[in-house]
Amino acid sequence: MSEPLIEATELCVRRHGGLVLDNVSLTLGERDFITLIGPNGAGKSVLLRHLLKLESPNSGTVKHRQGIRIGYVPERFQIDPTLPMPVRRFLTLNNNQSAEAVEALALEANCGGLLDKPLANLSGGELQRVLLARALSGNPHVLMLDEPAQNLDVSGQLQFYQLIDALYEKRNLSVLMVSHDLHMVMSSTRQVVCLYHHICCSGAPDSVARDPEFVQMFGAEMAQMMAVYQHSHAHDHTHDHEHAHLHEIKP
Repeated sequence: MSEPLIEATELCVRRHGGLVLDNVSLTLGERDFITLIGPNGAGKSVLLRHLLKLESPNSGTVKHRQGIRIGYVPERFQIDPTLPMPVRRFLTLNNNQSAEAVEALALEANCGGLLDKPLANLSGGELQRVLLARALSGNPHVLMLDEPAQNLDVSGQLQFYQLIDALYEKRNLSVLMVSHDLHMVMSSTRQVVCLYHHICCSGAPDSVARDPEFVQMFGAEMAQMMAVYQHSHAHDHTHDHEHAHLHEIKP
């Protein structure tokens, strides 16, 4: 078995006297597609920042495979409205992308028509696609996305998740995504991790939808919706992802 790309072991993170992450362990392997779900304030974004090694836990460890490249699409991205920077220039910041490479990235992320548009004038959906192109510029092994479709309408959400799914297949990526669009992620993800400060349940989408802790957290109606949605898209996901190792160490 190959070395994991990212491995978190027994992470504990305290904020304001309380545990935000309580003994959380998670492994991301090659070709994994994991969606992290949970209610607001559950610690999802905190976990992602620790997996990126942007923050250090109070206890526990995060290990990256040597030489790993990670592309990251943040939840929020602040733009100075007075900064007249076109998308083309933004995609070349801090890298050595050629003009041809930038155009190829933009086409791949479905933002090829935006290259000469000022960054500050982009809609929410346009900005997300540009940030995705930027995340792909380093030819990553892992693509991490934090609530990437939260400012999009239903049609935009579906299109964005379909784009991520296509990139997963085309680029041979591993994907770790935080999302609150529970019914939407069923059409793309291969594994679901349900987090509420600790990992409540994890596994294939259909099995998580039947888990008592998931039903208690999100309600029977949402669980049924997820199960039906997953079944209707099952034919799109025939890949075997038994190598995705997710586990919880109970406190």
